[in-house]
Amino acid sequence: MRIVKARFVNPDHNLWYGLFAVAISIFVFAYSIRFGKVSILAYYGLWLPLILVDYRKALGNPGDLGWIVPFAAFACLSVFWSAAPGISARASVQFASHVVCALIAARTVSVRTLTLGSLLGTLLVLFFSVAFGQYHFDPLDGSYSFVGAFPSKNQLGLFASLGVYFAFAALVVLGERGLWRIVALACGALSAVMLLKSQSATSIIALAAVLAIMTCLKLGVMFSPSVRRGALLTGTMLAVGAVLVGLNLGGLDLLLAAFGKDATLTGRTYLWSQGWAAAANAPFFGVGYQAYWVQGFSEAERLWEEFYIGSRSGFHFHNTFIEVAVELGLVGVALLVVVMLRTFAGHMRRVVSDAHNEDSLVLFGVVAMLVVRAFVEVDVINPYVVGSFLLFYSAGRLAAARGARRPLFQTAARRRQRALPGSAP
Repeated sequence: MRIVKARFVNPDHNLWYGLFAVAISIFVFAYSIRFGKVSILAYYGLWLPLILVDYRKALGNPGDLGWIVPFAAFACLSVFWSAAPGISARASVQFASHVVCALIAARTVSVRTLTLGSLLGTLLVLFFSVAFGQYHFDPLDGSYSFVGAFPSKNQLGLFASLGVYFAFAALVVLGERGLWRIVALACGALSAVMLLKSQSATSIIALAAVLAIMTCLKLGVMFSPSVRRGALLTGTMLAVGAVLVGLNLGGLDLLLAAFGKDATLTGRTYLWSQGWAAAANAPFFGVGYQAYWVQGFSEAERLWEEFYIGSRSGFHFHNTFIEVAVELGLVGVALLVVVMLRTFAGHMRRVVSDAHNEDSLVLFGVVAMLVVRAFVEVDVINPYVVGSFLLFYSAGRLAAARGARRPLFQTAARRRQRALPGSAP
């Protein structure tokens, strides 16, 4: 039997390969620390060879990525001023190659395949955590929580919340039937149980907010674009107003108390203040990509000791923008904000203008969850993690859609053909 290689890079004909690649990637993102280099090589082996199959299809037009790649490129450049240049060099190359894999996936895997593959991958991740998981004692709040096979309950909470979200997307947005409906229901149910067992307040709150927004948008497809824009604007203003009123009336304290947390988010506010103080020492370019949490550096050692991090690794400021400000300064923050906001606004605009754009509706929810979590977690700036893969996949899908829509978008061969004398205009 002859296999047509081009099918591997065609989103309309590579469902089974795409499902396998996405599911294995999700599993690697969850447990690469456990399985080490072999799992990372397997991840690269799923995506990078697609360049050899058809590099134009896999990479697309580089001009469309001008607002996506600068953040990863700046992380690589930070090696020249990094406080730990060896660590920054290795980590930034890993991150840049990880971004390339996500952009290849955006060109070669459809949103439906991503959704279904994420369901399968999340099921694998959660089954593994159920089989080999454990409970962890948190010395900061004195509670026990189920962390699965992860070092932190927040990581389990992230994968569980993604499982619930992709189940919602498959059932409500994409309208899957038959076997995939059963898979979505199973993944959603198991994810919901794991989310509650993890007691991750940030994951539960972020998921609830995103599902509420998605439900409103799904209901909004019955109305005209102008009505949807007005409803979205009104809903945003009401949400912001409710947050401000809640903060002034002690609503935050009540919400956190419902999850057994205090108003400091179990030490996060202190950690944020330490992060801002560290960022002030190198405000424009930072100390270098991943060059702050380094064993032997006094400030990192002090915070590890204060927060009972015996492994002296795998810690961060629990705020994406503060973490980037420390490592890459205000320039890095600006470059990341461009990627996040442009992806968020771009998919939202496509949903508002086209009520039946299911792809952008699914990705809008993904990016909305990552944006909400960015204020209390660090999900999108590290290599081999699910958050950064989903963010840059969503950005790549938006860039590809815009590039394909432009009248002047042409391949190099097509431009040369039109330049020949006598060619049709």
